[in-house]
Amino acid sequence: MTNYRSLVGQKIKKVSSDPSNALEGQIWYNTTTGILKGVPQLQAWSSTSNMVTTRRAMNNGFGAQNAGVTVGGYNTTYHNNTEEYNGSGWSSAGDYPVSKYYIQSAGTATAGVAAGGGDPVVSTVCEYDGSSWTAVTSMPTATKGMMRAGTQTAALFGGGFQPSTTGVSYEYDGTNWTSGGTLNTGRGFGGGSGSQTDALFFGGGSTTTHTETEEYNGTAWSEQNDLPTAKQNLGFANDTTSTLAMGAGGYSPPNTRTTTCFNYDGSSWASIPSLSTAREQAATGAGTGNGTYVAGGTTSGTAINTAEEYNKSSDVITAAAWSSGGNLNTGRQDVGGCGTKTAGLAFGGRTGSSGPFTPVNNSEEYDGTSWTEGNNLNTARGEASGAGTQTAAVGFGGDPTSNATENYNGTSWTTSPGTLNTGRSSGASFGASYTSAVFCGGYGGSPAVRTDAVEEWNGSAWTNATSLPEARYNAAGAGIESAGIVLGGSNAPAGTVVFSTSVEYDGSSWTAGGTNHTSLEGQGMNGVQTACISYGGPTSMTVNSSTYDGTTFATSPNLASNRQALGASKGASITNSVGFGGTTPPNRQMNNTEEFTAETSALNIKTLTTSTS
Repeated sequence: MTNYRSLVGQKIKKVSSDPSNALEGQIWYNTTTGILKGVPQLQAWSSTSNMVTTRRAMNNGFGAQNAGVTVGGYNTTYHNNTEEYNGSGWSSAGDYPVSKYYIQSAGTATAGVAAGGGDPVVSTVCEYDGSSWTAVTSMPTATKGMMRAGTQTAALFGGGFQPSTTGVSYEYDGTNWTSGGTLNTGRGFGGGSGSQTDALFFGGGSTTTHTETEEYNGTAWSEQNDLPTAKQNLGFANDTTSTLAMGAGGYSPPNTRTTTCFNYDGSSWASIPSLSTAREQAATGAGTGNGTYVAGGTTSGTAINTAEEYNKSSDVITAAAWSSGGNLNTGRQDVGGCGTKTAGLAFGGRTGSSGPFTPVNNSEEYDGTSWTEGNNLNTARGEASGAGTQTAAVGFGGDPTSNATENYNGTSWTTSPGTLNTGRSSGASFGASYTSAVFCGGYGGSPAVRTDAVEEWNGSAWTNATSLPEARYNAAGAGIESAGIVLGGSNAPAGTVVFSTSVEYDGSSWTAGGTNHTSLEGQGMNGVQTACISYGGPTSMTVNSSTYDGTTFATSPNLASNRQALGASKGASITNSVGFGGTTPPNRQMNNTEEFTAETSALNIKTLTTSTS
């Protein structure tokens, strides 16, 4: 007799509480609630962080879902830049030796090979080691828009344009090239997956758009079941052990970018959930049939930098995102801040419809939902910095140029006898508490200049510390006194951003940190030296949020309102990030608040039926 156990390999168990580690497909009866429950499989696309560079016609990507690489492309000019995806954001990597589009590649994020490209077409081949590209033996023939499969030392490239359509394939062993079998239908701009000896090429274009799917056995190509829809310039993902492939988006005649996606199970194609954005010429990660990403490409002829991630699992995955919080009672820019997402403090800032702007002295407290008025600072100031919590904070510096330090106890501000040795505004700060803070750089002194001054606060007095490697103001900081980071800022006249670099502090000296994907100033920052987030900055930025892991900056979901000169909660974790106020043309001062939530996943348990007994 057929039963659930014989079909699934598990029996339905009676339990008094839901299991915390249930497996996909598992069903159980909860005797406490009288409910039959199970864990279904989910598959869906969700938005993820934007690429650093807007472009189309990149290589289709190599590596894995959480360690993917793409290179080249086009957007008014040909690109040679490389970007890496870590499963949540994008970061810049070593440049490719030539600027081309329709390059093709295979391998992993630390051992990849890329070949060909146009225009004009080239035979260039380069290998990637996780940070840089090295030219190796060229392909036998210059080709662009190929399909691919395999690894750095056992790769297969085929089809493409030379410049006319070809069905020729080539095998690469890490050193030399040899001829492979010839496709039954010559075409380029198709998808490819699998290994050098068990590959799948599908779709593509020539004088027409194709549905053909062909499989390679290491010697010859054979026809398989066609794609349900003719597509070219489609994305794809592969698992070299199961030859699963996914056709994502792409171009279908007449002149239509698509959202439809399909999954291949080794013999036939089946529909899976569609992309949210119709696109072609996108970069698609060489992941598995269970997970990949699609990034960039073009929609309606315009290059884009948005990305989506596909997951098939038993978990509900909630993507990282910024969401709206309560509005400040007083819209302002250059506002100081500290605290956490549910216990934040905003103080000072500047208002006005045009410069010179007016410093203000009011402070507000945030409870995670709304802002309420607190007692005023003793000295009105904009561009001040701070550290601590909502009930034990310290504020210092500011404009008009000030060396004053004020302490907040949750009720009122008091002026401290301890004053900055160098009065200044627009500096970066970080610290573990209101009795342990570091103030870096800024604008001040006599005469007023951009400064490299660094001072440490012990709760009662400021002492000079090792200066920054270079003067900078309008930078942002995160961390604690013995492990802090300062990012961005400028040493030039206001409005000229010169720094994309960061510097790290160990309590006594400064060393170079990672480089952000763009230069910026006037941003907010939260977290610690090895896990922090930067957000906001120049309003021209296409990516206004990035995370740092102690080595590399990667893109993260954008603020809804790009802005600079904003306040930051400065909580000691990325998940405590709250940005508020700031300025953006033409509206000038802003009063809105945004809160950051990191990606989460949770087991998806469904109620099947309730007991009738």
